[in-house]
Amino acid sequence: RSFASQTDGEARVSRVLREKFPRAAAIRVVDISGGCGAMYEIHIESEEFREKRTVQQHQMVNEALSEEIKSMHGLRIFTSTPK
Repeated sequence: RSFASQTDGEARVSRVLREKFPRAAAIRVVDISGGCGAMYEIHIESEEFREKRTVQQHQMVNEALSEEIKSMHGLRIFTSTPK
């Protein structure tokens, strides 16, 4: 599947993350549930994560997606800061 053909769920989650993390250098959202929107893998590279522990970074993402998470079964989060 090409990156251009994002699912509606991927596009929605990406849009929310771009609003919540305006300084993000990269955001990638992949539906890993076969397209049904039950589980996502999220990669975010953002300056906002600098000086924060991994658990704090993941809490920021969970908080940003609090509404979307209600309809998900699972979420894999990968966070980093720009090099």
